[in-house]
Amino acid sequence: MQDFIANYLDYVRKVLLSIFDPSQRVFVLYIATSMIFAFGVYLVARKAKKPEAGKSFLSFLFPKSVWSHPSAWLDVRYFFFHKLIGHFLLLGVLAAATAYMFKAVTGVHVTQVSANLPGGASLGVVVAFMVVTLVVSDLIGYTVHYLQHKLPILWEFHKVHHSAEVMHPLSNYREHPIDNLAYKFATGVGYGFVAGVTYNMLGLLPNKITIVGVPLFVFFFNIFAYNLRHSHIWLRWPGVWSKILPSPAHHHVHHSCHPDHCDKNFAFFFPMWDVIFGTYTMPEDNRDVKFGVLGMKSMEMDSVWKLYGIPFAKAGRRLKHGMQKNKPQTPAE
Repeated sequence: MQDFIANYLDYVRKVLLSIFDPSQRVFVLYIATSMIFAFGVYLVARKAKKPEAGKSFLSFLFPKSVWSHPSAWLDVRYFFFHKLIGHFLLLGVLAAATAYMFKAVTGVHVTQVSANLPGGASLGVVVAFMVVTLVVSDLIGYTVHYLQHKLPILWEFHKVHHSAEVMHPLSNYREHPIDNLAYKFATGVGYGFVAGVTYNMLGLLPNKITIVGVPLFVFFFNIFAYNLRHSHIWLRWPGVWSKILPSPAHHHVHHSCHPDHCDKNFAFFFPMWDVIFGTYTMPEDNRDVKFGVLGMKSMEMDSVWKLYGIPFAKAGRRLKHGMQKNKPQTPAE
């Protein structure tokens, strides 16, 4: 019990210091680089004399339309509640899923391999391993995300993330624990499979290239305006680049409840998955982008407890209805 309390208190300390942790999306460097991109958007808007430019960059960055909305402050409260409760309970799911799949593929536990690497790997092998891992995990992420929208039971939980009516960086964390569990488990299985196949082929696991302890590609993904993905600031990469690199606008459209935008832009790292599977759309501007869930009333998920509890209640009703529908009929006597 003492170890549990000590581990939890250490975890709480890390949550409170999230802005100093490079593994967190709200790391101070990622926030700073997003602000630089935002400043560029602000200058363009001011030059074009658009009303959203406001009187100053500060008012553009923190508009009253966002920060006077109850949804914005619910995300702040939910960040701490979910991080301190839901995320803590899910610690180890990713690692456990990775280890299980790795052992299923190789017959060896991944911790034994990590302790006995037979030599190093060339730079080409390391880069190839990282690219394949990223592509496979992103395809898995796309698939899980697609299913969360298309399967009614999963949608009840994923709907929590889409219920935000305004967005800021902490809106990224408005996720139900069941959503987190699905991503962590599926991604862990993908990591374990790629690592297992690589080990069987090479007899080793290549080390990853990291910056401040974060895998190289993830680091660059985070510094290229990641925190504008959940914000009011529209930033769209020009031309075909929007189909190659993930822009904040790509994710804004995904969160939009406009009929033309629903069930679009599921990809995380590579918009090419949306292009390939026909779920890509990108308007020229954000005039039709409105955050939220089509048909949902604000009061439906306006508290932390509702964000956690209502999905279970609705999913339970769906399951009960499904079982009653499929229940064999007793012949009349």
